Amino acid sequence: MLLSMTGYGEARFQSDSLSLSLELRALNNRYLKVSVRAPDPYHLLEAEFEKVIRRSIRRGTVQIHLRCEKQSAPTDFRINPVALKSYVSQVRTLAEQMGLPDRGATVLAGVLTLPGVVPESGMLAFQLHEDWPIIERVLEEALGKLQAMRQEEGRAMAQEFLAHRDTIAHHLDVIRERVGLVATSFRDRLLERVRALIGELDVQIDRNDLIREVAIFAERSDIAEEVVRLATHLDHFQEIMQEKESPGRKLEFLTQEMFRESNTIGSKAGDVEISRQVVEIKGTLEKIRELVQNVE
Repeated sequence: MLLSMTGYGEARFQSDSLSLSLELRALNNRYLKVSVRAPDPYHLLEAEFEKVIRRSIRRGTVQIHLRCEKQSAPTDFRINPVALKSYVSQVRTLAEQMGLPDRGATVLAGVLTLPGVVPESGMLAFQLHEDWPIIERVLEEALGKLQAMRQEEGRAMAQEFLAHRDTIAHHLDVIRERVGLVATSFRDRLLERVRALIGELDVQIDRNDLIREVAIFAERSDIAEEVVRLATHLDHFQEIMQEKESPGRKLEFLTQEMFRESNTIGSKAGDVEISRQVVEIKGTLEKIRELVQNVE
């Protein structure tokens, strides 16, 4: 089954204390690359995000955008009494030693800003080990929607591939019918040139020499093997498309092989009509090559 490397999926979660919105975008890439955009400290979960993505996607660029809002609880705002008492005691001792007036409110206000007395607002609310199961469920929901889109696009591409395959097969049939006429056409052209030379120069041509030249040409221009290989590649292409896992790399390699056989046919045939068919085949193969870049 073919899977497109492009697609989109999104999912949301809402509760009294947590609001999540997650978007997935998949783009073409030869390898799997996962990028995460998330507020602090959720970006630290990038490795966990990638583990989930790798269960379903083998290659392509997957962009994850997580938006999160968490309601603060009273327990999120605490004063560290040990640190506070220590700072106040030290400040008062220094004030007495320096003969400064002890203004309790002023001292307390200043001490509250010292490190470790009051943790940063809301930071204690971020409990990643508690939030991750919820985020994972939202991610899997978005991933399911992404996969559905990729499968739909894959089915559409499969239809295009089959249409292109049939087009190439048609041109190959024309070439196959033409193969047997190439040597005969060369022989006739050669005989015409020989007769013209005999008439102009009054020379004799050995029949065996003529037969040998035709045989040499027929051997050099024999494309039967290449035609068979290209036809085999077309059948194999259709078989690969039916595999359970999306076979993008295999299709890409097989397309290159079909290009190679087509080039050989065009260079060896020495026939105008076959050359026309080869041009059409290569044009269709180029469409396949562009399309296969989007198959996982």
